[in-house]
Amino acid sequence: MRREPSAALARTGVVFQQPTLDLDLTVEQNLYYQAALHGIARSVAAPRIAAELDRIGLGERRHDRARALSGGQRRRVELARALLHDPVLLLLDEPTVGLDIESRQLLLDHVRALCKERRLAVLWATHLIDEATDESTVIVLHRGVVEAQGRVSEVVADTGQKTLRGAFDALVAGKGSIR
Repeated sequence: MRREPSAALARTGVVFQQPTLDLDLTVEQNLYYQAALHGIARSVAAPRIAAELDRIGLGERRHDRARALSGGQRRRVELARALLHDPVLLLLDEPTVGLDIESRQLLLDHVRALCKERRLAVLWATHLIDEATDESTVIVLHRGVVEAQGRVSEVVADTGQKTLRGAFDALVAGKGSIR
């Protein structure tokens, strides 16, 4: 990252906490715009866009304006957009905030499948502890300080707790309010 920041960023996909789709563009136009930013030719982008939209179940919505989509559908389009340039690292900042239960689970399952299928590394920032699985490596941050890191089972065991929620509570207890 320090030696070649442009190359590192070019291999990173990002889904921001705040929605970033252009609501006046169609789903497909949003994706072509992203592809162009990465220098991907339209002829190369077209099959990638089709594949990503089909993978997230929105192939039939490609010509709809982004504003016509639900919040969960928009988030899936943002994820598809982040994957168009075939990144090796995906940064997700609170990607499930505001989603209904079904959309949230779909996103969780989709990203976990991507990790296995593409061997994609994901840095997932969240306040929702149940989004971490037993296979997850977690970093517990509190007020900018790393309180613990490791596999979920290790963090739980190191704190003498039975659950990640219990471990989190034990790690931040008495250290001021969480804001």
